[in-house]
Amino acid sequence: MTHYEIMFILAAALEKEQKDAMVQTVQEIIANGGGTVTKTDIPGTKKLAYPIQKKNEGYYVIMEFEAPPDLPKELDRRLRISDNAIRHLIVNKDEK
Repeated sequence: MTHYEIMFILAAALEKEQKDAMVQTVQEIIANGGGTVTKTDIPGTKKLAYPIQKKNEGYYVIMEFEAPPDLPKELDRRLRISDNAIRHLIVNKDEK
């Protein structure tokens, strides 16, 4: 199992239930792919450094997880097609 960290930004205009559902969806994708979420940090709504899709604020979520090497590709694919996630980044924490 490899250690990864994902940071994704959701549209700040979403309802709290939609934000929670998206966080839950990402956790389910990781669990269904054979991984485990080790830590979830939600800094919340913050001002973006520059406008993304004409939005000035975003809802930040950071998760650390362990997963097989093929899971990040599937997670990346699923977040790209999501309308609620405006940006995401997956980092391999084991690489030096």
